[in-house]
Amino acid sequence: QVQLVESGGGLVQAGGSLRLSCAASVSIFSINVMGWYRQGPGKQRELVAGVTSGGDTNYADSVKGRFTISRDNARTVYLQMNSLKPEDTAVYYCKASVPGSYFWGQGTQVTVSS
Repeated sequence: QVQLVESGGGLVQAGGSLRLSCAASVSIFSINVMGWYRQGPGKQRELVAGVTSGGDTNYADSVKGRFTISRDNARTVYLQMNSLKPEDTAVYYCKASVPGSYFWGQGTQVTVSS
């Protein structure tokens, strides 16, 4: 079992920034992939950014150049979100993928006002 706790969401004006944190109950270096996903109102959950245990990253086209995923220590992954847009409004979830399974956090709400 991997427990994930997200934090850092909130209300921000368009053009502003937020940093989300995802704290894992185990070393993230033992997790194949850590990812940030989001689900906007009436939309399906989508991948925002991911980082492998080897440090490789990938991003959705819609956030490239604005969002950055990073690891600060053995148990925390961050999502730095800059130049936020109203369409970034969503519940943001952290996901940990291990061989044969995956785990989700509870989500954190991000609301971007125009």
